[in-house]
Amino acid sequence: MKYRIIFKLAFLSALISLKSIAQESTLKISYKVNDNRSVDFTYNKTDLGTFTVVLNFSNLSNTLTSSGEQTLNVKGYSGNLFTLTPSNKDQGIGFSYNYSYIRGKLKPKYDTDFIYLLPFKGGTHVQAFESNFVNAMYFGNTTPDDWKFYRFNTNHEDTVTAVRKGMVVSVKDIYESNEKVDLAYKSTLNEVVIEHADGTLATYQGFKKGSIVVREGQIVYPGTLLGIDSKYSVNGQYNIALCITYLKSADFESNRNKTLQTTKSLYGFVTPKFYTNENANLVLVPQQYYTAGSTPEILKKELTKKELKIANVK
Repeated sequence: MKYRIIFKLAFLSALISLKSIAQESTLKISYKVNDNRSVDFTYNKTDLGTFTVVLNFSNLSNTLTSSGEQTLNVKGYSGNLFTLTPSNKDQGIGFSYNYSYIRGKLKPKYDTDFIYLLPFKGGTHVQAFESNFVNAMYFGNTTPDDWKFYRFNTNHEDTVTAVRKGMVVSVKDIYESNEKVDLAYKSTLNEVVIEHADGTLATYQGFKKGSIVVREGQIVYPGTLLGIDSKYSVNGQYNIALCITYLKSADFESNRNKTLQTTKSLYGFVTPKFYTNENANLVLVPQQYYTAGSTPEILKKELTKKELKIANVK
């Protein structure tokens, strides 16, 4: 039987509304009524990454703010959102609200010509593949037009490294791999998600359990060790999967009450250009072999002068 593994996206659950009041929250919005009857809205969340919040007011009274939807960008563990001020200072403000949220900065501006490293240390030989869209393969959905999800095979266990500078915003390191079975579909994969300065997100999937060495909140650099790849089938090869995404929509209503067959991705997919020892700027061709490498010029694009000095890059 020909070995094939279809990766389940880490952000698959984000295709459906994330209503904070009905779940164990990653992000929580609170309010406080002040002595002057104004109302302060604040947020608290469990990681440092960027989130987009869609807040809907209804039944607003005695304030200049109109009812309707507000889309907000939040960073860090906590912060202020906004303040409602009463029109009549002798009366309180009446309001009710609900909110949804999703990881990522909405519609970030990113460089389509940015050069990424391969996710392995210099000199590593890898074979590149494009993974299929799991919803289309197994749940009858349509593959997004911009779908791009790579898988990199290695001949043995190998170290996985960051493709560019960013902050680790999510780590999942709980699943054992099972090399004694032949899998066509694997939904439980250890992963690292890294947020880049331009708002894009890199999702790395398929780490060996216990091998991930970075932590949430850590800044990583091109070539920083993340963990070790793994294999999930008796007939498979060691591999890691990688995709670069961005939040293109926060239209939660379009996916509310939808099934896996009908939901649409709120994320867009970037087709990255990579540096390899064979070519300094290319879009990978499936099933071709490449050699990982790097240059000082690539590092200088993202690292500060202090970081370059520490890394001894000239």
